[in-house]
Amino acid sequence: MKNSEAVETLQIDAHEVRITHPDKLYFSKVAKVTKLDLVNYFLSIAPGALNGIRDRPIVLKRFVNGAEQEPFYQKRAPADVPAFLRTVELSFPSGRTAQELVIDSRAGLLWIVNLGCIELHPHPVRSLDLNHPDQLRIDLDPGPGIDWDGVRKVALEVNAFLSENGLRGWPKTSGSRGMHVIVSIEPRWTFAEVRRAALALSRAIEKRVPGMATSKWWKEERHGVFLDYNQNAKDRTTCSAYSVRPLPDARVSTPLHWNDVADCEPADFTIFTVPDRYAKIGDPHQNIDHSPCSLEKLLELAAADEAAGLGDAPWPPHFRKMDGEAPRVAPSRAKSATKPKREKMPLLVIAHSPDKQAALEGLERWKARHAKVVEHLLPEDILVDSMRGRSSTWTRIRINLKNVPEPLRPAQQTPDPDDDPTRVWREHLAAKRAAKEKARGLAEQAENLR
Repeated sequence: MKNSEAVETLQIDAHEVRITHPDKLYFSKVAKVTKLDLVNYFLSIAPGALNGIRDRPIVLKRFVNGAEQEPFYQKRAPADVPAFLRTVELSFPSGRTAQELVIDSRAGLLWIVNLGCIELHPHPVRSLDLNHPDQLRIDLDPGPGIDWDGVRKVALEVNAFLSENGLRGWPKTSGSRGMHVIVSIEPRWTFAEVRRAALALSRAIEKRVPGMATSKWWKEERHGVFLDYNQNAKDRTTCSAYSVRPLPDARVSTPLHWNDVADCEPADFTIFTVPDRYAKIGDPHQNIDHSPCSLEKLLELAAADEAAGLGDAPWPPHFRKMDGEAPRVAPSRAKSATKPKREKMPLLVIAHSPDKQAALEGLERWKARHAKVVEHLLPEDILVDSMRGRSSTWTRIRINLKNVPEPLRPAQQTPDPDDDPTRVWREHLAAKRAAKEKARGLAEQAENLR
């Protein structure tokens, strides 16, 4: 029997790194991968992984129970940070601040891997200038029914558009179903300006390949590959190069050359194949920081969109309402107004759960009860959302009934399962708002009585 309390001590560049529970299985359903296997993987590609995170504050996404269980996010550095690591103080849209880790060395990389950080989530800024991003990140997120070929076509369109505007994109697989394209930029624009440039780019690609690409924030309005401009808002991160994703085959987010894109498949890149590839060809993103680009042309495009009446698009839900932003409400929940009406989508909430598999099983039970309804659904009518809570993710599944004849549309029932981990927090906030309103009303009554 293996000792569950075993510790593997590694000597890395004059630093001692303890790997606790090295035999713990992180993947077991398809690939058999232990924590020590993951440590050895990251050692084999360490220069490439560090190229994506060095000198950047990093959010710790910790899979402490293995890659097959839900992770949690930790912004603040742990209390027991070793002396060879450093931190910087970040401020967030909420006004709060936190000391976040900065990883510059192999020893630091393995130290956070030991914490369960197999996905690396750096911010797009450097430690000496936390307010001006040096990357614009283009996240290509395929909707339901969109295959890898569709992602490739949109990625190649993005590359053509960037080249036409004097920009260079660096592609990599997301490690799941999508692709990331990173543009190294001069750090002289704010987060808001970089997001504005990303939104203009997303809308331009949507126009160039209508039906294949979309800039629409609300899932019920999307069709095709979503270009997620909001990944450039402050406090948003995406997994960086050589991150290991929690898929059964231990897939890796892998840097590519553009001539790789037409023929590659995401499943080609796992912790078993990437080290050999890295040894043979090196890191395709090795020089990503050498020639930063200007955002001026994209910002000119954004200004032209605004002059044509195309205003801001919705921000992530935890941001304050921005000047010029469209109503931050899904079309299915929009209230009637004097402005032209947006089509309300008939949505049903099917499942809420911190356990994605439990939510998907609830969806299958719903399908079994409503077989005639399912006959009318398109792939994009089933909305599986990974919701980010305060420190963890959970899954929400909805059904869009827009393609179902009205006589067949079932009523909303209690979701199955109905385990929304944010419910208590939202109810608490609602109670606080109600208490404030009540206090304000009592104060006004007292003032009127004076």
